[in-house]
Amino acid sequence: MKNEKYLSILARQYPSEQSVITEIVNLQAILALPKGTEHFLTDIHGEFQQFSHVLRNGSGSIRTKIEEVFGNTETSSVKRALATLIYYPKEKLEIVRQSEEDLDDWYTVTLHRLVAMLRRVSSKYTRSKVHKAMPEDFSYVIEELITEKEEIKDKQAYYNSIISTVIRIGAAEQLIVALCNMIQRLVIDHLHIIGDIFDRGPGPHLILDSILNYHSLDIQWGNHDIVWMGAAAGSKVCIANVVRLCARYNNLDVLEEGYGINLTPLVTFCMSAYGKMDRNAVHRAILLIQLKLEAELIRENPEFGMEHRLVLDKIDFEKKTVNIGGKEWRLNVGDFSADMPTVDPANPEKLSDDEERVMNRLVYSFTHCEKLQRHVRFLFAKGSLYKVFNGNLLYHGCMPLDSDGKFLPVDVYGKTVSGKRLYDELEVWVRKGYFAKSGSEEKRRGENIMWYLWTGPKSPLFGKEKMACFESMFIDDKEARCERKNRYYDELEDEATVNSILREFGLDEKTAHIINGHVPQEVKKGDSPIKCGGKLLIIDGGFSAAYHEKTGIAGYTLVCNSYGMRLVVHEKFTSCEQMIATDSDIVSDTIQVERFPNRRHVRDTDRGSELEEQIAELEELLCAYRKGVRFSCP
Repeated sequence: MKNEKYLSILARQYPSEQSVITEIVNLQAILALPKGTEHFLTDIHGEFQQFSHVLRNGSGSIRTKIEEVFGNTETSSVKRALATLIYYPKEKLEIVRQSEEDLDDWYTVTLHRLVAMLRRVSSKYTRSKVHKAMPEDFSYVIEELITEKEEIKDKQAYYNSIISTVIRIGAAEQLIVALCNMIQRLVIDHLHIIGDIFDRGPGPHLILDSILNYHSLDIQWGNHDIVWMGAAAGSKVCIANVVRLCARYNNLDVLEEGYGINLTPLVTFCMSAYGKMDRNAVHRAILLIQLKLEAELIRENPEFGMEHRLVLDKIDFEKKTVNIGGKEWRLNVGDFSADMPTVDPANPEKLSDDEERVMNRLVYSFTHCEKLQRHVRFLFAKGSLYKVFNGNLLYHGCMPLDSDGKFLPVDVYGKTVSGKRLYDELEVWVRKGYFAKSGSEEKRRGENIMWYLWTGPKSPLFGKEKMACFESMFIDDKEARCERKNRYYDELEDEATVNSILREFGLDEKTAHIINGHVPQEVKKGDSPIKCGGKLLIIDGGFSAAYHEKTGIAGYTLVCNSYGMRLVVHEKFTSCEQMIATDSDIVSDTIQVERFPNRRHVRDTDRGSELEEQIAELEELLCAYRKGVRFSCP
């Protein structure tokens, strides 16, 4: 029996034998329900509109539900219009208001259709869970509309009466919006974002705003997330990388308008150093600052093994060459005073006084930006380097392997770790980098680890030998820009390797999957996201517009419901405005990854294990009550 103190605490919540019985029956019923639908997305890279649309349409699930409910009873145009309304209720209502002659009739028909849809999507959940998803203002009305009333003989008249009253009092549109939002919510039971919310696209801040209150999600940090987290922590080298990325992808507005970061000191510096102010000048200026900061960090942390990324001191200013990897490369500079005006040949790694001032101002802006800090705290609260969920292993990048395909040992401040222990140790330091006391050695080391995770050769988030920033800017020879990947990417089809990773995290190699992103799959060249017979899934399909040409598609969603796992392949996204005006949608194909031999229920999930443990505890309490034990409850 559980100790009496614990049972006494439990008895406060369930003070009678009958209350315990009721809860046991309730939990046992939940275990018998079909498991909820999980959606997996990765490498969103600031593409807010497309991300928002995929959540609104449930990666095509809502369209499927409409077909299931209405089949051949409604025309294709009616079903398309209903789908658009569910995705964008407020925007679609604006159009309907202008075009419909008999609005009350349209409201009546539409509300009946939406109620039918809501009944369908809520059928796999308990009444309690459905009730929690209801908007407070309309909870009673919605509950009446979707609940079967056996005691009422003329049910249709009852429902018609409710709907006509709602229309008569002018609340039809509010109810339509509430029903649409609830359908969207119930189609996705749990959302997994497997890294890289930031960079490339223009709306990472909008993505984070939209999911701050999402009903159920987790995040596995990507390298593009971790560098922003380091920047928010106050790491100068991470801040320089973030600003460089925004300049490179022409997204400085994300910093200035999205987060209110003051770039005036940097702009003024560019005008002074380069005699001009454009995106290229900002990109070049902040890159040189970044390289100097990285040089200092690399020299302070020899255990990082990144001496090969010390490049500024390898420049021959007379010959206009640089020695990288034991080879001389010609630089594309015409005049160092014009192209690298802030680099002193006598001491190329030293920041100038002006550069120091710029970075100090940027550190202040990043660490005092309330919105950025709120977003990063959310990433810490909901995120981690990896997650084991319902028998699957989720991580963004890779498991670092050595040349023999074994787990690569990594020195983390004197502790040599590999495999799962590497992930765990790195996460401890990431959290110290943000939450440790300001100015402490722990915080400094943690910030450095965040930068290492962004770009380090043994980083599980990066997975490459180097990040060729200097080479891309100053060397025209493409050979110099080659970024060799970790051995992990050669072992994607090797079952022994994949199984060893699954076992390392305590998973059943017969049923579990590794789900990750980071590397865009070039579908048009024949790449498949399904590796190792379906044991490993790389679901980066190029969500970012910058990768559409490379991949040939516009991203994947992995959907796992009670019947199996399938990949939804998204075609290129146009715009919300066009979709609303024409009742169009993202065209999506489906690839079946796995069909479960038996339908999975809540009892087969992590949540099911928790509920079974609760039931066992409640049965002990019930046993105590039946033995006459009485607990003193304050």
